[in-house]
Amino acid sequence: MPENRWNDLEAPAQEGLGALTYRSRLLGSDRSVVNIYGGNTSVKSLERDHLGREVSVLWVKGSGSDIASIDERGFAGLKLEEVLPLRERGAMSDEEMVAYLERCAFEPGRPRQSIETLLHAFVPAPHVDHTHPDAIISLACSPKGRQIVREIYGDRAAWVDYIRPGFTLSKQIGAAVLGHPEVECVVMAKHGLVTWGATSKECYANTLRIIAEAEDYLARHPLPAAIPSREGPELPAELLLALRGAMAALQPTVLCADQSPEVLRFLARPEVRELSQVGAACPDHLVHTKRVPLFLDWEPGQGQAALLAEARKGVQRFAEQYRAYFAAHAGPGDQIFPPTPRIVLIPGLGMVASGPDAWGAEVSRQLYRRAISVMSGALSCGGFSSLSPAESFAVEYWPLELYKLSLRPRPRPLAGKVAVVTGGASGIGRATALRLAEEGAHVAVLDLNGEGAAEVAAAIERRSGYQRAMAVQMDVTDEAAVQSGFERVVRRYGGVDLVVSNAGISSSAPIEDTSLELWNRNLSVLATGYFLVARAAFRTWKAQGCGGNLVFVGSKNSVAAGRNAGAYSAAKAAELHLARCLAEEGGPLGIRVNSVLPDAVLSGSSIWSSSWRQERAATYGIEEGQLEEFYRARTTLKVSVFPEDVAEAIYFLASPASAKTTGGVITVDGGVPAAYVR
Repeated sequence: MPENRWNDLEAPAQEGLGALTYRSRLLGSDRSVVNIYGGNTSVKSLERDHLGREVSVLWVKGSGSDIASIDERGFAGLKLEEVLPLRERGAMSDEEMVAYLERCAFEPGRPRQSIETLLHAFVPAPHVDHTHPDAIISLACSPKGRQIVREIYGDRAAWVDYIRPGFTLSKQIGAAVLGHPEVECVVMAKHGLVTWGATSKECYANTLRIIAEAEDYLARHPLPAAIPSREGPELPAELLLALRGAMAALQPTVLCADQSPEVLRFLARPEVRELSQVGAACPDHLVHTKRVPLFLDWEPGQGQAALLAEARKGVQRFAEQYRAYFAAHAGPGDQIFPPTPRIVLIPGLGMVASGPDAWGAEVSRQLYRRAISVMSGALSCGGFSSLSPAESFAVEYWPLELYKLSLRPRPRPLAGKVAVVTGGASGIGRATALRLAEEGAHVAVLDLNGEGAAEVAAAIERRSGYQRAMAVQMDVTDEAAVQSGFERVVRRYGGVDLVVSNAGISSSAPIEDTSLELWNRNLSVLATGYFLVARAAFRTWKAQGCGGNLVFVGSKNSVAAGRNAGAYSAAKAAELHLARCLAEEGGPLGIRVNSVLPDAVLSGSSIWSSSWRQERAATYGIEEGQLEEFYRARTTLKVSVFPEDVAEAIYFLASPASAKTTGGVITVDGGVPAAYVR
């Protein structure tokens, strides 16, 4: 039975919006009861309007919100006396319904009401829950569903055949409840459950009780010959790269893998290939998983080369089939969504979910896990049936569903892209990581200072959201560590699009005082380190097969002589020439390589916090405190250069605005004539 999490000490004492919010969040805390972003709840309460008049108000979940995290501002309020006359209407289009309900708003500034608002209005109970429990949908997607629901609940449950949510479905549910006091719930075929109660606590308890009865039935009818879970081999990183690279031509995507025992058990079932292609378990799944997943035509004994080839062909095959599905059902004005699979099933290995960002991929993953539970339950009830392709299209391209998408902000220029920033814990690297994240990128912050990298990644996640950044402690001079670092990024996000090679050190000494150790240290970090990072990036991009973008952070010293900085300047010059060589090498592969040359970026830099500041001041015969003014005075523009200035140039090279630039150099130094590129 679902856990009853009601706590009288925590629950609001008064019925109304507060109690509705509390109940909703409890329901949403169990994803086997309410899908992420799914379900809706309501309460009918008496409120005072702006003139002090008592008004009966229907509070119902706002469109597109998630009841697991909803607050009181997430509910729409409608004047119930103006909504209830719709019971007498014979028919009403979606557009007419939405326009009518907008005029029934109780107060301004509230979100648009749920698509299923009328369902809540027409059920004559103070509190109503509409949920999508796995156990109930298992029954609702069984060819014997009506019969089994009758067997479990008798006259206590009403069954409604599938129809897309809206006015007609709401009327059918209202009719099934009105005048039938014995009815305790409504089961909607291929959709979900409606329950109610006199109080918020009673409504919650009734919802859990009805679900528990369905779960008990399924427990008494387990699937025959259930295959125990087993651990499969780890998903190859090359597979993620192949999938993401194939999808990139259709839409920038972020991936996440799932090798849980539940997924592996499902994939081990003999009927899994056919079962997975039946269709989505319910409308709420469909919106985030597409109608069917991509099932790779591969067996573990065929080897990795065959797997990678099938992954690339499979994405193309899925796209062709999706375009055919769209063409068969599209009407005037319909615009096709990107034809990328949201779920990929790999026999013996697991599942890969995709999305426009990490959260979108996680939503797809969660909902297909729910679909697996539903399909397994339905099999124990005699089989699994789903929405027809026409019914699926009517939901996927439903104008009211598209409205939810229209509420999302326009994608940023780097949406769906994955960036790696070395030396990302401070200074230019930190500013760059924050800037790229601001423009929509997922950012991997790599630095020898693991704690500092974690702080930057945490700051990005606070600003930008779920898994928008990760931290990797990495020494760019360690060949194995660099390869491992890139693999960790691939396993988190599915691939890499942009690499900003920025890790650095500094040293200052006359040539006669430059030790071999100091010389080698500069070359190790600033030349060999950049080589190792570039090589790992190129290997990743070749496996991914959709190009790449590499930005080297050099220095004014890459092109201008630096007194008492021979080791540093030579290594920085090596960086710049390596970048030019790689631009030629990467061009045929769609890989761009460019360089940014800053100078005297004192603010926030770990380099300038070291002995470098003292050494450079001594070189110029000035006090440390005079160094910033010295650098500012020697520039043509008489300005100081900050990490954010350099990050802006890096962002330009990372963005589509520089799509036709490679082998280029941008100086960000305030104008140092000796460093003018020529």
